[in-house]
Amino acid sequence: MRFSVQTAILFIIALLFFSCSGKNRGAKEYLSEARIAYEESNYALAKLKIDSIKLVFPKAFDEINAGFSLMQEVRLAENRRNIVFCDSMLRVQYDELKAMLTKFDYIRDDRYQEFGEYYSKAYPHSASLDRNGLRAGVREKGALFIESILGVSNVKHNRVKVTAQDDTFAETNAVTADGMNYRFNTSVRSYEIVRYIGDDAKGLAQFIHTMQDQPLTVHFIGNRTVTTTLTRGAKRGISESYELSTLLLNIEQLKLEKEKSEVLIRYLESRK
Repeated sequence: MRFSVQTAILFIIALLFFSCSGKNRGAKEYLSEARIAYEESNYALAKLKIDSIKLVFPKAFDEINAGFSLMQEVRLAENRRNIVFCDSMLRVQYDELKAMLTKFDYIRDDRYQEFGEYYSKAYPHSASLDRNGLRAGVREKGALFIESILGVSNVKHNRVKVTAQDDTFAETNAVTADGMNYRFNTSVRSYEIVRYIGDDAKGLAQFIHTMQDQPLTVHFIGNRTVTTTLTRGAKRGISESYELSTLLLNIEQLKLEKEKSEVLIRYLESRK
């Protein structure tokens, strides 16, 4: 009987040994696959394999620790690659920007503005008060705005709607914020100017950019509604402003992504 008990105990110990050994082999395989993926620059797969070691083999402490060290190298390499990608894209987009800016005038009042604004030469800022319509501008960091200009008094418009011949349209929300909705008089006429920013400006500009080859009508909505046809120059100016805004915002996003990678690299290197 004693022999049988001892045999059973030894058998259980052997099972536990081979079971743990098999599990460790599995963890080692995951770690090896992670290293191969890292060397092949397949960083997403490498991180997946490393994360899986702790989940599937929670007691494979040596492999978990080795995986942690490898993860640091993976993250370093991944962010270095991201910086190379951002630099490459920035070179391309700065070349595009240089060419695009030849179509714009840069206007900045040093007394009031820290940053200037770009206005398309297709619809000059200096001439935009000569008729009812829309004009667009782009801030240096890429923010787009559209202004509705109405040389008719007492309409008190605070939103606009742009319609195409097929009855599709884009419409802004009402603007009531101070500094965005103002009126003034000259010796010649009265003016109402409303500035639309954010989603209002983007939605309106995107619609005009898409429909620029079609006749478009602007509706100035206030105490009453006044309409006018959007000129070819205005459509082109807004379309070019939309493209410039998109490009500048892409550049700012790439710069941000690069900066985030640089910060993370400094952090990871400080932990070595």
